[in-house]
Amino acid sequence: MTTPTHTRHGRKDEGSMTLELSILTPAVMILLGLVIVAGRVQVANQAVDHAAQSAARAATLARNPVTARAQAQAAATRELATGDLHCTRVRVSLDTTGFAVPVGRPAEVTATVTCTLDLARLAVPGIPGTRQVTSTATSPLDTYRTRA
Repeated sequence: MTTPTHTRHGRKDEGSMTLELSILTPAVMILLGLVIVAGRVQVANQAVDHAAQSAARAATLARNPVTARAQAQAAATRELATGDLHCTRVRVSLDTTGFAVPVGRPAEVTATVTCTLDLARLAVPGIPGTRQVTSTATSPLDTYRTRA
């Protein structure tokens, strides 16, 4: 015959494991959700960094600022689309003052890409809101190539 387990104060210890588990489970699930969101935001940061680098590089291949802006926008949009990143808004701004520098002098183009990330579309249901992820990259223009 087995005897019931008693605690130091003489009460039965039955059922306390179930109670502890029911209290800890939601806390562990929330913590897991936050880890997933942090990981997805980090992936978004890396994708936007890569998109900014691609936009700057694509702009340097153009001969004039108008074409550079179009190519930078297309490159950034393409990179963010291939990364399966759900941006509700993508903004690409390009500093094309380097095109005004005379040939033979060093110049550069700077691209800034901003993605408004929809947190509700992440792997964790119930997390509302958005977060802006921004990255800037600079790429040199060819020193001896004609610029318009």
